[in-house]
Amino acid sequence: MLDLYYWPTPNGHKITIFLEEAGLDYRISPVNIGAGDQFKPDFLKISPNNRMPALVDHAPAEGDEPISVFESGAILLYLAQKTGQFWPTDLRSQTRVNEWLFWQVGGLGPMLGQNHHFSQYAPTPIDYAIKRYVDETHRLYGVLNKQLVGQEFIAGDYSIADMACYPWIVPYEKQGQTLADFPDLQRWFQAMQARPAVIRAYEKGQAVSTTPTMTEEAKKVLFGQRGSAVKSGLR
Repeated sequence: MLDLYYWPTPNGHKITIFLEEAGLDYRISPVNIGAGDQFKPDFLKISPNNRMPALVDHAPAEGDEPISVFESGAILLYLAQKTGQFWPTDLRSQTRVNEWLFWQVGGLGPMLGQNHHFSQYAPTPIDYAIKRYVDETHRLYGVLNKQLVGQEFIAGDYSIADMACYPWIVPYEKQGQTLADFPDLQRWFQAMQARPAVIRAYEKGQAVSTTPTMTEEAKKVLFGQRGSAVKSGLR
């Protein structure tokens, strides 16, 4: 059994997409990040960066003790290696998938996250910051569009790289982007959107919460965190 500590955000959706694609048995434990659940001491034991998603595998391939994993990219790699699915068997292809997985966790996610912050959540609009991150989002969309020219999926066959990137493209309108500007990205996006497992993953998210996370009170919890929140397990 797998326990997934989750909230319906792009990083959370990555993991439910994999679990639904692989047909694995899992339980969702909601972590309401707008309410500060990520700072609870029990959660910090498995996710010291006070971020979800996190995973606990109660039946790991090696040994009897449960394994906990935090960080969405690490969880995708762990599940791919555990199941032998959505990750190639040869080193060259593995490297290609890893490149695009790390491109997402190191670039696409953080830059689009800053786009969301400054264009939607910052208490005072900062024109320079908004333009900076909307433009960088456009550049990253262009990189992904170029990679998808002439191939169905990001790294060849369908893989954890596609699962990692797709949820971050879903809010493209809020990011100030037009998919028609990126025809190969748009074609891939529509194919991903239609996958039954992706549909089920997003339905799981709706079952957890349909209430907007980013209330004014939630912004106080999510933004401006300092080390004391992690050290004390309190917000």
